[in-house]
Amino acid sequence: MPSCAGPSTVVFDQTLAGYDFGPSHPMSPLRVDLTMRLATELGVVGPTSTSGLRTCAAPMASDDLIATVHQPQMIEAVERAGRTAEPDELHGLGTEDNPVFRDMHRASAHVVGASVEAFRQVWAGEVLHAANITGGLHHAMPDRASGFCIYNDVAIGIQHLLDSGAQRVAYVDVDVHHGDGVEKVFWDDPRVLTISLHETGQMLFPGTGFADEIGGPEAQGMAVNVALPPGTSDAGWLRAFHAVVPPLLREFDPEVLVTQHGCDSHAQDPLAHLMLSVDGQRAAYLALHELAHEVAGGRWVATGGGGYALVEVVPRAWTHLLAIVGGAPLDPQLATPGGWREHVRERLDRTAPYLMTDGRTPAYRDWRDGYDPDTWLDRAIHATRVAVFPWHGLDPMP
Repeated sequence: MPSCAGPSTVVFDQTLAGYDFGPSHPMSPLRVDLTMRLATELGVVGPTSTSGLRTCAAPMASDDLIATVHQPQMIEAVERAGRTAEPDELHGLGTEDNPVFRDMHRASAHVVGASVEAFRQVWAGEVLHAANITGGLHHAMPDRASGFCIYNDVAIGIQHLLDSGAQRVAYVDVDVHHGDGVEKVFWDDPRVLTISLHETGQMLFPGTGFADEIGGPEAQGMAVNVALPPGTSDAGWLRAFHAVVPPLLREFDPEVLVTQHGCDSHAQDPLAHLMLSVDGQRAAYLALHELAHEVAGGRWVATGGGGYALVEVVPRAWTHLLAIVGGAPLDPQLATPGGWREHVRERLDRTAPYLMTDGRTPAYRDWRDGYDPDTWLDRAIHATRVAVFPWHGLDPMP
């Protein structure tokens, strides 16, 4: 394994693929394998890397670390289910979303360990940026698994920052599903600002994340939700992002920016109904990278998340993310390597994308150019701004 020394790291080793719900489950570890293969062949990571991104091995999280967020009974239930293969629906185990698999606790603890190592390196000043694309398991609750997520590695990582002395942590979640688990853990903690842009819960799991969900009594305005209409594409999504995220981050002034990059907002994703392109997703990654430098001194932890178009979307989207984390963004017009495409054909008998772009040029209309109350998108953006901006001393009007 190469040295971790360098301006940025991705915490990864192949054993993280042990987080595997089985061959028929949408969240296949193949998406991670194909991402790292593509990133390696393009020189984003690995021995031929020309970026500042280095690969570090992932440690295993201890039960005590996991227990900073999850109830001891929950951890015991996961350990037991991984030994006996018996469901425990009280703790969300053995459901269609979260089937039991052997050594479930160990695999889940490994993902937590990888994410917390990324958080640790950034907070310790060893690196400026760190990523764990196997992380971002944002639905897991303190007392139960939920939505393909056993342990909430992101929440545990943020709690690690708080326990290490951080006073202001911002979390931005761009997964197509509401980041409900992370929001729940820090619902009443004013040290953590959580922002989630997602398809409306009227249409999609977990059915939450509306504009009026703004945090607990001690943290009003610290939970921020933008519930987007189905069919939202690059222009609308970026309009919503820029109308909400930068003003709040600038006002909150976090010490660390944490981001979750589920790429299931893509038009080809089979589990949701937004219509982003890889190019639109890349534009979001670039914007978050710039914001990390503007508001958090560059301290940035990026995780993966959802994404179920295993060949068409996830490898390209997350390779773009890793390249940006490494400080050397890829040209979207770049061709995918022939060796990678051949591996996809041999492994899956499928045709891989030829280019790193979907051929789109992301553009959006700035919120300051006017608000149209006749459109669902603008009503959603406006509702979020009205609900939370005043709590931060910001004017919600355009």
